[in-house]
Amino acid sequence: MSRIPLLLALAAGSLAAQPAKWVTTWTASPHGPYPVGNATVQPNLRFAFPTPEAGARDQTFRLIVRPDVWGGQARLRFSNVFGTKPLTLDGVFAGTHLGGGAVLVGTNHAVHFAGKPSITIAPGESAWSDAVAVAGAPGRKLAVSFHVAGESGPMTWHAKALQTSYLSAPGAGAHGQAEDEAAFPFTTTSWYFLDAVDMRMPAATQLIVAFGDSITDGTASTLNGDDRWPDALSRRLHAKYGDRVAIVNAGIGGNQVLGPAEYSAAHSFSGGPAARRRIDRDVLSLSGVSAIVWLEGINDTTASADAIADGMKETIAHVRSQSPGVRVIGATVLSALGSTNGAHGSPAEDEKRRKLNEWIRTSGAFDGVVDFDAPTRDPQTGSLRPEFVPDSTAGGPGDKLHPNRAGYLAMAMAVDLALLVK
Repeated sequence: MSRIPLLLALAAGSLAAQPAKWVTTWTASPHGPYPVGNATVQPNLRFAFPTPEAGARDQTFRLIVRPDVWGGQARLRFSNVFGTKPLTLDGVFAGTHLGGGAVLVGTNHAVHFAGKPSITIAPGESAWSDAVAVAGAPGRKLAVSFHVAGESGPMTWHAKALQTSYLSAPGAGAHGQAEDEAAFPFTTTSWYFLDAVDMRMPAATQLIVAFGDSITDGTASTLNGDDRWPDALSRRLHAKYGDRVAIVNAGIGGNQVLGPAEYSAAHSFSGGPAARRRIDRDVLSLSGVSAIVWLEGINDTTASADAIADGMKETIAHVRSQSPGVRVIGATVLSALGSTNGAHGSPAEDEKRRKLNEWIRTSGAFDGVVDFDAPTRDPQTGSLRPEFVPDSTAGGPGDKLHPNRAGYLAMAMAVDLALLVK
């Protein structure tokens, strides 16, 4: 027996011997519709999606995602929350990613919805699949393939995947069952429609959600490198606790605590819905949540530190009322002093950031505090440490706002793991 089927058999046997539950092991917070968002190094998609209004047309997506932990069964959530017409998906498959657009032979399994091979999702809605057997191992990636029947219209997406996925041509039909990559000539660095993957895990498994903006989403980290700060923190957590804890990423590049006041397909914003308005769908609806690490506030440039703090207090109170057992850990905001992004780099903005950080550290509003500011700030200049500035994916000088791989690693190493796992 090969290693992956053996691991699957062992996992299934282990789950049969103990109580189990669904745990979200990958997520991507939805926004849009495409192309509204902050994608990183996106290929030119005019051949894959000729018009954003039409979206996808009779074509197959092969999205590559990395579950933080693996169980023997998975279920998938698809979202049409920012669509304007019903979305019909069929030919849905889940398999272990081999490389490029290919799936490991023998691992690609059909996915159903209430026993049926297709699903139609109304605008503004999402849908979970039935359970499907998966054969994976820690560190392996999952290839989720699905066919858009007809025309999707405006596409709900997550722009900043920092992961290469694969697309067929418009009009190419259903190819999700194919294990090879011949039907997938186009690439994208974004995810579409798929917004969560659950795995069947032991009942004691804890889930941590990293919640925030582009610094959580991973801007300036390495494309396909899995070195955002939640990724590096994941590796620390698994080294200490094994698979009894998982962490997922609910960041959106450009996200704000307070704004915008309105968000819809017709009134969209590149940073996605306000954190206080999206927390139910993007965090509390996930399976098995035990703690949230919230890093945000740098993008609320028109709001005062007091207003941001009030928005955070309101959101924390909402979490505690809806999910009383979930702990909310606050994270201090990184310096952007001197940033080439004019909205962030001024001394006045830095003064507001320092005031917000003081509140995060001392207010007692959170169940604990992670200090990301101290290990990333240059004590001589007050700016981001110079070794953390150059962009890890695109090269170039960086923007003094988003840390690179080295900076994200420093952030992950600064976390007291005991704050997160109980």
